[in-house]
Amino acid sequence: QVQLVESGGGLVQPGGTLRLSCEVSGFTASDYTIGWFRQAPGMKREGASCMRVSDGRTYYEDSVKGRFTLSRDAAKNTVYLQMNSLKPVDTAVYSCAISVDPLATLNMNVDEWGQGTEVTVSS
Repeated sequence: QVQLVESGGGLVQPGGTLRLSCEVSGFTASDYTIGWFRQAPGMKREGASCMRVSDGRTYYEDSVKGRFTLSRDAAKNTVYLQMNSLKPVDTAVYSCAISVDPLATLNMNVDEWGQGTEVTVSS
């Protein structure tokens, strides 16, 4: 059974930082794309960042470029989303996701979802 378990969400002030983690278990493919989607209240879900595991190439939604960094620890089967200079507009539920397409980008078809972790940016 595939599981994506997220952690690291919470309440942070504008300008603050958070690091989200997504630990993957039960997924056996060697090449795939993994990333983070987010859904703000009343808004459509959007891709924030993703990584092609085969070559480590990463993609970022325009509004998070320069502030968010996606990384992966293969030994721990875990990906991290380091979020710096957070803004109130970053408030959303962040969900880890996997696509079996090893060449996917931010508009990827998702095959596996995590349950999500809530990020609130507010003073």
